[in-house]
Amino acid sequence: MRVAEVIGNLTLSACHPTLDGATWLIAVPLSADGIAGHRGGRGEPVVVYDECHAGQGAVVAVAEGPEASNPFLPAMKPLDAYTAAILDSVDIQ
Repeated sequence: MRVAEVIGNLTLSACHPTLDGATWLIAVPLSADGIAGHRGGRGEPVVVYDECHAGQGAVVAVAEGPEASNPFLPAMKPLDAYTAAILDSVDIQ
């Protein structure tokens, strides 16, 4: 799981039938420096499936890989990244 900042949303003209009506976000993964507000701590943008209704600028927890599909079992969804939570704050110790 990674921490990311939402920088936009995405609209699809066609998608897999199991993803009809889905909301898609564009998010930038953040390292500890990125969470602290430094520009150098931002990764490459990723497309994330969202059911948390996160808005632009929100900091979210993103599950990636096979774990992104786990919340939908036993149904199968072809996902690579999923918004698991909207984070109110992140404390780095």
